[in-house]
Amino acid sequence: MISYIKGTIKYKTDKYIILENNQIGYKISVPEILLAGLKEDAEIELYTHQYVKEDALDLYGFASIEELNFFQHLISISGVGPKSGLAVLSIAKISDIQQAILKGDPTLLKKVSGIGTKTAERIVVELKNKVGAMSGADLSTSNSDLEIIDALEALGYKMPEIRAAVRELPSDITDTQAQIKAILKIINHNK
Repeated sequence: MISYIKGTIKYKTDKYIILENNQIGYKISVPEILLAGLKEDAEIELYTHQYVKEDALDLYGFASIEELNFFQHLISISGVGPKSGLAVLSIAKISDIQQAILKGDPTLLKKVSGIGTKTAERIVVELKNKVGAMSGADLSTSNSDLEIIDALEALGYKMPEIRAAVRELPSDITDTQAQIKAILKIINHNK
């Protein structure tokens, strides 16, 4: 089983990357948040989940052990496969998703294509205790992050570019309006 890989990005699409390691290219699906910040020919380290099915052998890559563990908890839930699990990790930062689960609010999860109300509620119920145990201490800012994402979506920006910009946001900017202005500058600079 491949659990970790380090290499050079040789090719990038909107769904996956091809990572070269020892002259072998690995097709690895990654969350859109991570994908938006990656560039070809860049070095990257990924924690991976190898998904084996009778007609498929897929690799899913994550920037941290925390994301990998959360993904593995997600796909252990009935009705949530690896593609849906990856889509969940693509809608917002992991801390925002954990915060929504801890609050018992499936609204954020229902934004994921392929996850309906019942599945979103099942995720919340089944992961609430697990998320509480595995989440870090820094969940306090996620409400403002959700407000920022909603505001930028209302302005017509796409989720991957919003998420990539939120990751680049300096931590010393705490006012929501100032954060939105800074994110808009980051998005326009990245275009």
